[in-house]
Amino acid sequence: MSDDPIDLAAARPRKQPTCPICSRSVVAAFKPFCSKRCADVDLSRWLGEAYRVPVAPDDDEAEQVDEKNLGG
Repeated sequence: MSDDPIDLAAARPRKQPTCPICSRSVVAAFKPFCSKRCADVDLSRWLGEAYRVPVAPDDDEAEQVDEKNLGG
């Protein structure tokens, strides 16, 4: 019996990555997408503001906005 530890992560089969737009298998040339079409769809969604990154304003920024709105 060997004293070498077993690397369970290496023994586990890897799941094939899928395209976030259509769920087909990823193609290396368009990674992380399956095609140029899906890459363009994703870009269009970003440019059309369908995707948004939530941002919480800092307290200083909120005070500045309040001062501008109050005319102070």
